[in-house]
Amino acid sequence: MSDQGAPPDYQYQQPEAPPSGFRVPLTTDDPFPENFTTGQPPCYDADGASPIFIGSAIFENSVHPCKIGPHLQPFVSVPYGGGEQGHHGRYDLLPFQPHTMEWVATSNGQLPPGRRLVEGGYEENGGKLYHGLAEVDGLKIPGKTGEHLSVQSATLIDITYLILGIRGGCNVSFGGAEIVVSEYEILYVS
Repeated sequence: MSDQGAPPDYQYQQPEAPPSGFRVPLTTDDPFPENFTTGQPPCYDADGASPIFIGSAIFENSVHPCKIGPHLQPFVSVPYGGGEQGHHGRYDLLPFQPHTMEWVATSNGQLPPGRRLVEGGYEENGGKLYHGLAEVDGLKIPGKTGEHLSVQSATLIDITYLILGIRGGCNVSFGGAEIVVSEYEILYVS
């Protein structure tokens, strides 16, 4: 009889997700992937049936969290420069996995402590961007947030933001504009 000890534990260990989550690289020239690839949509458009997904649009010197709606034209949009910018080219779809991800309430650009954020991208200057989800006209809209963002970065600003001195929020693309919402949710790995 040999003295080799107990056999190793053969139980499967789910690998830890990378800081930006497990993504599906796509281009706007590709057909939109099937449901088994996209995961559960985190929200729906005004008709209550058209899914809205989250992802990151790839630019030359930056990557920005984006809204993806297969029924929209173009179907990838980014809140940028005060407007809703349609994106053409490379983007990464982030399949929302409710058993490993969660939306956590926050406000004013704050990053709740003690949780692992899902990174959504970065600015040209290196500032980190995260996936946010804000409510506009009763709809949940994916967007971007980061500690460095301020209401001055968007050209469409409700005067109450300036009066209250709110220094950050979730920037979303909606109705052709970039809108900053002070109370929103941010995506974490649970």
